[in-house]
Amino acid sequence: MRLGLALGYWGRGPDPRHLELAQEAERLGYDSVWTAESWGSDAFTPLTWIAAHTSRIRLGTAIAQMAARSPTTTAMHALTLDHLSGGRMMLGLGLSGPQVVEGWYGRPFPRSPLTATREYVDVVRQVLRREGPVEVAGRFHAHPYRGEDATGLGKPLKPITHPLRADLPILLGAEGPKNIAQTTRIADGWLPLYWSPTRTDAYEASLTDLPEDFAIAPMARVTVCDDVAEGLLPVKAMLGFYIGGMGHAKRNFHADLMARMGYADEARRVQELFLAGRREEAVLAVPDAFADEISLVGPRGRIAERLELWRKGPVTDLLVLAPDPHTLRILAELNS
Repeated sequence: MRLGLALGYWGRGPDPRHLELAQEAERLGYDSVWTAESWGSDAFTPLTWIAAHTSRIRLGTAIAQMAARSPTTTAMHALTLDHLSGGRMMLGLGLSGPQVVEGWYGRPFPRSPLTATREYVDVVRQVLRREGPVEVAGRFHAHPYRGEDATGLGKPLKPITHPLRADLPILLGAEGPKNIAQTTRIADGWLPLYWSPTRTDAYEASLTDLPEDFAIAPMARVTVCDDVAEGLLPVKAMLGFYIGGMGHAKRNFHADLMARMGYADEARRVQELFLAGRREEAVLAVPDAFADEISLVGPRGRIAERLELWRKGPVTDLLVLAPDPHTLRILAELNS
């Protein structure tokens, strides 16, 4: 199981520790470093900055949001950074949800998310292969565009720049069973939002007949501490926000996922509290057991024991949300 460093997206401003953490991860032998975006900082610019200050570690977006860019624009970002970094780029993509897509990006959320994702990946693949002009008679991503308001002058094009790698890895953030199953067919890897090494049956039906070298790369917060309950608070705060605030009460993919993992009543309660403005109560309502099984928190010995559960399953890459170089170092030692 390879280790990756997940830096997430910026909060109020850039985190001055991120570059130091990325460089330390590279020194420690971590395989990859990943950036994200929501409705603030973008994923590609910080990753380019990190690329300029590192030499070996692979570079991934986890995730770049599809609604933020047309698929050809995303492919341009990926092939450009792949060239600049010497072939270290990995493209992690995700659809997000209706609140963000329509509220922030000002685009309609696709009525058929699986079709929209499939078309998006097809366009990116065509750009990277550069075998000919990009042509997709898509419902959501048509190339050339031939809608009712089209001029009729658009023509198929292929990229001027020759991509460094036609097989640049594409990974997808997927949560629903059908979306995960499609991911195994059209992508090189899957970026699970929550992964529990003791509940792999929650995904079993979607992960049959995995392709060779298919990557499964979940994120997990790692905190080395004596007090497990205290160490779990940041995990619960994240869960409270995602389950309660990252989606509508009637359509929240994160809450649906928590429910499928055996915590349906608890997910509904977290949503109710968060949407009622009782955010602290919502965080406290997140079960310690759920927060614990999707993270690695506690003394070194406890983390070592629980890490073995992750290593025994189908996970190929553990993307670590770690607060400091000391934690990165301990995990590297335990995983060696």
